[in-house]
Amino acid sequence: MSVEIKLEPPHQPEILRLMDMSNAYMASLYPAESNHMVDIATLEKPNVSFFVARHEGKIVGCCALVAADDGTAEIKRMFVDPDARGLRIGKLMMEALVGRGQQLGISAIRLETGISQPEAIGLYRKAGFLEIEAFPPYRPDPLSMFMELKL
Repeated sequence: MSVEIKLEPPHQPEILRLMDMSNAYMASLYPAESNHMVDIATLEKPNVSFFVARHEGKIVGCCALVAADDGTAEIKRMFVDPDARGLRIGKLMMEALVGRGQQLGISAIRLETGISQPEAIGLYRKAGFLEIEAFPPYRPDPLSMFMELKL
């Protein structure tokens, strides 16, 4: 049961399937104004490091680190196929994101997540992320939690 996390292009049919699954999941939890997802075109920009998780060759997860002009970066589009949960893919992707942030000389990694996702919040806390105030471009939202890991 090997899991591999690598930088890959986001525009792949299996990634689009994961994005659709993620969109549907988020829409089931939050109203549209509280969903802050980015599209494939955004993930293809040069300031984005896009990671793909493969289990036995099959794409089962993805995440992106989006570098900002202020020396920080934001995690976007982190999602694991529900059929692959329990394989510690989220933990492995977090390690890849943090390693990439260090490699790029990022001062802090930030994220926005929803309050109705205890598994994600637990993953981020275990990785050392702490709650912070909303950061640009976000506004405070009672359904959102903002977190940061200083590197």
